[in-house]
Amino acid sequence: MIPRYSRPDMVAIWEPQTKFRIWYEIEAHACDAMADLGVIPRENADAVWKAKDVEFDVARIDEIEAETKHDVIAFLTHLAEHVGSEEARFVHQGMTSSDVLDTCFNVQLVRAADILIEDMKGLLAALKTRAMEHKDTIRIGRSHGIHAEPTTMGLTFARFYAEMDRNLARLKTARDEIATGAISGAVGTFANIDPRVEEHVCAQLGLKAEPISTQVIPRDRHAAFFAALGVVASSVENVAVEIRHMQRTEVLEAAEFFSMGQKGSSAMPHKKNPVLTENLTGLARLVRMTVIPAMENVALWHERDISHSSVERNIGPDATITLDFALARLTSVIEKLLVYPDNMLANMNKFPGLVMSQRVLLALTQAGVSREDAYRLVQRNALKVWETGCDFKTELLNDDEVTAALSRGEIEEKFDLGYHTKHVDTIFARVFGES
Repeated sequence: MIPRYSRPDMVAIWEPQTKFRIWYEIEAHACDAMADLGVIPRENADAVWKAKDVEFDVARIDEIEAETKHDVIAFLTHLAEHVGSEEARFVHQGMTSSDVLDTCFNVQLVRAADILIEDMKGLLAALKTRAMEHKDTIRIGRSHGIHAEPTTMGLTFARFYAEMDRNLARLKTARDEIATGAISGAVGTFANIDPRVEEHVCAQLGLKAEPISTQVIPRDRHAAFFAALGVVASSVENVAVEIRHMQRTEVLEAAEFFSMGQKGSSAMPHKKNPVLTENLTGLARLVRMTVIPAMENVALWHERDISHSSVERNIGPDATITLDFALARLTSVIEKLLVYPDNMLANMNKFPGLVMSQRVLLALTQAGVSREDAYRLVQRNALKVWETGCDFKTELLNDDEVTAALSRGEIEEKFDLGYHTKHVDTIFARVFGES
C-alpha cells in the first residue's frame, strides 16, 4: 500500500528485513531441533545462531536471486556468507522452500491479526463511549431512506458496537485458524525430516503444527482469514455510509470533525465534505478485493503449485495494511464525530407527528376497527401531512371516523416519544451487559 494509507507498525511486518528475520529463525530453530535429535552436529546448529544479530542485506539477497532465480536459495546463500559455508552446510536439511515461505507468511498474518484485534478494541471503546453519551438522544429511524419511527442515536452507536464486537470474534477466530506452521519437507510426508522438528519450530514461533500439509499449508485457512477481513471492511463501510448520509446538508444530524484550517473544496469555500468516511468506503472495497483471489488460491494442483504465491505476496500486505489504517481512521471519526440533537428533532418533526402512524393504526384495531379500515383512516390523514405539511394529530382529531373509535386523550397519548424509547435500557443491557 502507498504511504498515504499505511501505518508503520503494520508496514513493518511486511518489510523484507522482517521476512528474512523470520526465515532465519525458522532455519535456526529447525537446526536446533535436528541437533537435539542427533541428526546434525550440535556445533553446526550453534553456529547458525552467530547470525542472530545480523541485519540481512536485502540488496545482496536480491543480487543473488537475480542469478539463482530462487528467493529461498538466495537467502540461504547469504546466510552462509555470515555463518560460514562449512558451518551452514546442514541448514535447510530435509526441508523444502514452502516450509519456510508458508510458515513465515502465517507468522506475518498472525502478527497482523494481533494489530487488527487491538485496532478493533479501540474502535469498540469509542463506539461504546458515544453510545452511552447519546443513549437517549432522539433521532428518526429510516427505512428505504424514508422516515419510519423514532429511535436514538445511542442505539445507532450500540448497533455498530454489536457488529464490531462480532467482528472482533471473527478476527480472533481468523488468527487462530491461520496460526499454523509446516516443516514437513517435499510433498509433506516428513520423509527427510522428523515431525518433531516441525513441532519445535512451531512452538518457538507461537504456532501450532499443521496436522497435515502437502508441500504447502492448506489454503482454505488463508481464504477464511481474508474472508474475515472482508467482513470487517464491510462493517467499516456500513458505519461510514451511515455517517455520510447523516452529514448531508438537508439532514445534518452528525458530521465529521472539521479542523481549523481544513478546506472542503478548491472551488467552493463553504464546503464541509465527509471525506474521511468516503475514503473508508473506498478502502473497504480494496480489502474486499482480496477475498476472491484468496478463495481461488484454495484449489492448487496435487501437492503444490505456486499459482497462489504471487497473489499472496500482494494481498497479504495490502489487505492488512489497508484494514489497519481504516480501523484507526474510523475510530478517530467516531471519537470526534459532531452530533446535532436539535437537527435530529427538527428532521423528525418536518412532517409533524407523522412518524406516530403505527401507534394510531394499532389503537384503532384494538378499539374494534378492522385492520383494513384502520389502515385507510390513518393513511388518508398521513397523506395530507405529506402533501401540505399539516399536523398529523390535528388531522386525526378532526376526522370523525377516527374520533368515533378513539377519544381525544387516547389519540394524544399516541404521540408520546417515550413510548419508542422505553426498551432502550433492555437493548443496551443486551449489547453492553448489565451496568
